[in-house]
Amino acid sequence: MFESVLVANRGEIASRIVHTARKMGIKAIAVYSEADADLPFVAEADEAILIGPPQPAASYLEAPAVLEAARRTNAQAVHPGYGFLAESAEFARRVIDSGRIWVGPPPLAIARMSDKINARNLMKEAGVPVAPGTWEPVPDVGTAVEEAERIGYPVMVKAAAGGGGIGMSAAFDEAGLREAYETARSRAERFFGGPDILIEKFVQHARHVEVQIFGLADGTVIALGERDCSVQRRHQKVVEETPSPGITPELRERMLAAAVRAGEAIGYRGAGTVECLVGEAAGGGNGGDPATQDFFFLEMNTRLPVEHPITEMVTGLDLVELQFRVAAGEQVTLGPVPPSGHAIEFRVYAEDPERFLPNPGEIKVWEEPVGPGIRIDAGYAEGNTVTPFYDPLLAKLCVHGTDRADALRRARAALDAFRIEGLKTNLPFLVELLDRPEFAEGTYDTGLVARMRGVGG
Repeated sequence: MFESVLVANRGEIASRIVHTARKMGIKAIAVYSEADADLPFVAEADEAILIGPPQPAASYLEAPAVLEAARRTNAQAVHPGYGFLAESAEFARRVIDSGRIWVGPPPLAIARMSDKINARNLMKEAGVPVAPGTWEPVPDVGTAVEEAERIGYPVMVKAAAGGGGIGMSAAFDEAGLREAYETARSRAERFFGGPDILIEKFVQHARHVEVQIFGLADGTVIALGERDCSVQRRHQKVVEETPSPGITPELRERMLAAAVRAGEAIGYRGAGTVECLVGEAAGGGNGGDPATQDFFFLEMNTRLPVEHPITEMVTGLDLVELQFRVAAGEQVTLGPVPPSGHAIEFRVYAEDPERFLPNPGEIKVWEEPVGPGIRIDAGYAEGNTVTPFYDPLLAKLCVHGTDRADALRRARAALDAFRIEGLKTNLPFLVELLDRPEFAEGTYDTGLVARMRGVGG
């Protein structure tokens, strides 16, 4: 096992990685921007290095600065967390070329999955169900119209690179398609440096379900259950739970098997996520009806997922520890782990709970709930300031119960007890969500939040 690791990230995920590193006796080294100097992860690390000003492009996304910090501290390994450089094949190669251990999948696997069009083609070859759509970049709006007519409306227009819902929107007719195409192309060039666009069938009233996979050093790929990620705003996840309350055992078995094939097809190592859309077998929707369900591959996240804590809660595994051990070349033995109980993650954001717009400011009060089955992965503490430079995620509130009803009861008590004052948060929205009948009953789909806010979906 290596003796030191540099955590190339910030906030709650940096704290979470530092926690496991120190538990294992590994020296944890943090990097931070000027805006983050007072955040908990900086103090929790064994050593911390300032790498630049607040702007991400000049700090956490500045690969030379991160690599120089690793050199200065003699870090033997680099863990990228999620976001920023985590899914950069080039950065992974540079870490490896510098003689350090990359705590993540092989750069080639990252590269093969980073382009959604390439990923669709690879998954089709591997026998993983893929939604009707385009197999090459759509070069212009005229071609987009032709492809949409071939696929059939509604369609989803996506940037081939990147993620987080950026450059993604649904189109229900030609006028909407033309607008969605131009918006997606503009955002793809701005955020991801490439204009490539793909079009897929838009499955209405579907569920977004992802499978957690883990690739071992000997080439074995294991599926560690699925998570339902259908509670989303602007195509970004807000609440996740495992197991999914909306799929049948037969569909679960097929999804897990397909996810394993996906990982094997690209020689995957470490933690990753195969994202799927669950809907009517014909692709038309009705994802809440178990009798007509099927699933389609969406994309693969080649990193530790944001929502990994709930998988840890139902499996008893520490996925970061497993990442460290596999990266170090240890022959880890791991098989499928049946879930024990039910777990739900609530992402707590500094944002307006009605319009979901970021709300930076100083945290005047921070009181976390405590009790059995409660886990808080926090990136901030009382007295910290939330700046406008980064994603406004404050913490992940995770609850575990003997079954879904028990988990929901614990969630209610935990959300009621979580106090954050000084700035707006989405805590009121999360409480509102618990009262929504379709969420309480587990029959929700990806349009739930839009319907709650009266904007369709």
